[in-house]
Amino acid sequence: MPARVMLVVRDVQASSRWYQRLLGASSGHGGDQFEMVMRDGDIELMLHHSDVAEHPAIPDPAAGTPGGGVLLNIRDADVEGVYARAMELGADLYDEPHVNPLSHQFEFSLRDPDGYAITIYRPSSV
Repeated sequence: MPARVMLVVRDVQASSRWYQRLLGASSGHGGDQFEMVMRDGDIELMLHHSDVAEHPAIPDPAAGTPGGGVLLNIRDADVEGVYARAMELGADLYDEPHVNPLSHQFEFSLRDPDGYAITIYRPSSV
């Protein structure tokens, strides 16, 4: 079952531009309160301004680390291309693309401008 992820961010438009550039994606909504980042006609992820009063199930991001305990995994056939764009963006990179023998993925990990941990991956033939 596919899941749709919504991240609470400080600046929706800036985060949208960052994710669009990183993932080769496009805007599906636009605006300063809510955005849908689209790839191949599907919602890749949603972004919401940190004023989340209309979504009482979302914890207040000011109360702790964004995404604490969550690692967002984004599948992309062109891991190397995403890595190159992440470097161009000056992203906070944890590692270089490599085969993870435990997950059987070719992957690398980084943090987005709001501090969310992300792994970009594709299945490996390990």
